[in-house]
Amino acid sequence: MHKIIDLIAMSDRKVRVRFAPSPTGPLHIGGVRTALFNYLFARKHGGDFVFRIEDTDSNRFVEGAEDYIIESFRWLGIKFDEGVSFGGDHGPYRQSERRAIYKQYVDQLLSAGRAYIAFDTPEELEQKRQEIQNFQYDAHTRGLMRNSLTMTAEEVDALIQDGRQYVVRFKVEPGREVHVNDMIRGDVVIKSDILDDKVLYKSADELPTYHLANIVDDHLMEITHVIRGEEWLPSAPLHVLLYEAFGWTDTMPRFAHLPLLLKPEGKGKLSKRDGDRLGFPVFPLEWHDPKTGDVSSGYRESGYFPEAVINFLALLGWNPGTEQEMFTLDELVEAFDISRCSKAGAKFDYQKGIWFNHEYILKKSNEEIARLFAPIVANNGIDESMERIIDVVRMMKDRVSFVKDLWPLCSFFFIPPVDYDEKTVRKRWKEYSAKQMSELATVLEGISDFTVEGQEPVVMKWVEQQQYKLGDVMNAFRLALVGEGKGPGMFDISAFLGKDETLKRLNKAIEVLG
Repeated sequence: MHKIIDLIAMSDRKVRVRFAPSPTGPLHIGGVRTALFNYLFARKHGGDFVFRIEDTDSNRFVEGAEDYIIESFRWLGIKFDEGVSFGGDHGPYRQSERRAIYKQYVDQLLSAGRAYIAFDTPEELEQKRQEIQNFQYDAHTRGLMRNSLTMTAEEVDALIQDGRQYVVRFKVEPGREVHVNDMIRGDVVIKSDILDDKVLYKSADELPTYHLANIVDDHLMEITHVIRGEEWLPSAPLHVLLYEAFGWTDTMPRFAHLPLLLKPEGKGKLSKRDGDRLGFPVFPLEWHDPKTGDVSSGYRESGYFPEAVINFLALLGWNPGTEQEMFTLDELVEAFDISRCSKAGAKFDYQKGIWFNHEYILKKSNEEIARLFAPIVANNGIDESMERIIDVVRMMKDRVSFVKDLWPLCSFFFIPPVDYDEKTVRKRWKEYSAKQMSELATVLEGISDFTVEGQEPVVMKWVEQQQYKLGDVMNAFRLALVGEGKGPGMFDISAFLGKDETLKRLNKAIEVLG
């Protein structure tokens, strides 16, 4: 731990990290966690957090995805210092607007002999896959293909002049050990023999692939640390080789590859199918697919607080080294140490996410929860004062994990029961309940102070004098006022309803249940 902090402190470069999603659809919750860890790292070290859009794959672009991503972080409270829609001195921050920049670096690699032009068609590549088991385009097979290493300069120029489409591939030399200095996993060593000659540039759309654009942008935007998901670890050796090829080893960023988010059940990576099957969101906001019209649930629309989502995600694959679970964003910044990230995948315990939301309901004031609950009350046709809604929240908020769950749990405060739960009736309404409730109604009618403190001693004294079982009386009383066996203390309910409404409900139950 101290070694990593010391290395950061020793550098005279300001810490700069980036989050660089592709606008190909909704933002996965794993991407949110990656962005969060970048944010925490930047804030911890007084650095900058850059937002970049990697849209070099024009075929996969989805309308509205970029706005969705920006709105997700606005809701979550994760703030960027510069980037797309935020401004800054290292723009443009959208890769599709940087074509001319990338082309000069492609030419630089070609001139230095570190890359080559390849004309192989998809059909030719597929034929080679059929001929050669486990085929990959590398030092062992490039001599069999149609590229500038096997053709004369004149032939290459003629094909380009003729408008033939081509790609530029990076030339990986075999026989090397490539070291990736990872802040979480230590020194990761990969033999270059297993690496293929990745495509860096495509003439078809005059855009680079992720591999080249990513390196060039990180260098020009002065990124000092690349914190990303474990799925990108296989790309890291190529990125190290590209930094070397450009002569940028002195400014090569430190890498950190975060553990995968795993399925709640079984093996493998967390997917949207897991959420659909088990009933939890995998996107921060609800997503409306512009192509299919499908709607996918989001944490915001499902009733989660952004603070709860942040707190939940922060503890997936990272631990603070203490027993503390509840963190504000500022507290997470203070506690964050990237060396405490796990190497192993983190199981996505969605039930823990629900627990966090419940805890944040308890942390928030009754007034704040009431402001969120009031529109739900109004949408159910109830015109109620904020003061009384706050009173209901005070009694009931500890019983729910989401504000939306308050209404089915406590609608009886606002609407009298129209029927009575059959199971509760069979269990709680005895043959003598109607008689006891009639007597209770008389007792309540004589009470002038209808507060909890005014009712309780009078009713308790009556129960004792009549030698009734307290449970029999209170269970029937609850059934009469609520319609089933739920709710807070009975005197809390009757005090809220008031004398007239309490007596009205009691008399109706006596009439209906007999």
